[in-house]
Amino acid sequence: MLSHLLAKAGIESTVIEIRSHQEIGQTVRAGILEHGSVNLLVDSGVSDRVLREGDRHDGIELRFNGESHRIDFQDLVGESVWLYPQTDVFLDLAARREADGGDVRYSVTDTSIRAIESNPKVWFTGADSVDYELQADFIIGADGSRSQTRSEIPEARRKRYLHEYPFAWFGILAEAPRSSDELIYANSPTGFALISQRTETVQRMYFQCDPNEDVQNWSDDRIWETFRSRVNGNGFELKEGPVLDKTVLKFRSSVLTPMRHGNLFLAGDAAHTVPPTGAKGLNLALHDVKVLFEGLDSFYRTGHTGLLDAYSDHALDRVWKAQQFSYWMTSMLHTPANADGFSSARQLGELNSVVSSRHGRAYLAEAYTGWPGSR
Repeated sequence: MLSHLLAKAGIESTVIEIRSHQEIGQTVRAGILEHGSVNLLVDSGVSDRVLREGDRHDGIELRFNGESHRIDFQDLVGESVWLYPQTDVFLDLAARREADGGDVRYSVTDTSIRAIESNPKVWFTGADSVDYELQADFIIGADGSRSQTRSEIPEARRKRYLHEYPFAWFGILAEAPRSSDELIYANSPTGFALISQRTETVQRMYFQCDPNEDVQNWSDDRIWETFRSRVNGNGFELKEGPVLDKTVLKFRSSVLTPMRHGNLFLAGDAAHTVPPTGAKGLNLALHDVKVLFEGLDSFYRTGHTGLLDAYSDHALDRVWKAQQFSYWMTSMLHTPANADGFSSARQLGELNSVVSSRHGRAYLAEAYTGWPGSR
């Protein structure tokens, strides 16, 4: 996305990616896009496929005590989100960069960077087995949660905030009809469950589990029994089918500050990760590069560094909002293994407080669909 925005402004860039196009394109990932992310894809000319093939969701359901409570995004904040897999976001962006003649190098190896405080250089071996050296004005570390680039920030200059969660998600792909037109976030005495959608015939679903759970110990019958115990009731019945894939997704909250050192800028998971409960990961990454593009564009047009100098603070403002929202949703909906009667009753009181108050529902709706007015 950043290379696309830069190209539209006439700024040259090279994208270096260690994976192949095929590997990324076949990596199955869920995706809820905020309205701002959808606007960025469409308005910048990447593609309008998200509008044609994605599913617009005008709300979600919070389910607890066996009853569903709808959070109506349109009524509360006048916005929506789109269910659109991250894989498709990548395919749209990759196709746009290819059509525009963008310099995107897949399947590179032996990457390293130097001189980030002065004249940055990048070394790598291309897919053609040729060694390359690039001189750049800036290096953008958008290389994920296992980032190599963030380690280039001197240890004395960086601070990392980290929170580990005592649970994970057991995720499945199932061949089954949709159980609901919108996402269902379910709290139950035995743990959390999320009912999502993928297509008319294949669905993505999750339930809370131990981070060390072995998927091989779970038969289809055991999986569906777990979902039924956490979701079914009061007239709602989950639609089931063969399980096509199963995995355990561990998660944590992390933030690295600052997101810039010298001429190196971090974006996306290289700087921050969130639990998936709030659907913020990809949206935060897209917001990072939007803010970063504005700073780079201003620098190349005017020579002024003001927006670049403010990048870390501007990006982190939204990052911490997303961390708070994701932590809140996670703690409100998941059941701690050692929860006592008070903890469980208090959690239900919190859920009741949210769904019974228009202000509570509006806070959730605004955060879930994306905060207005943020840089």
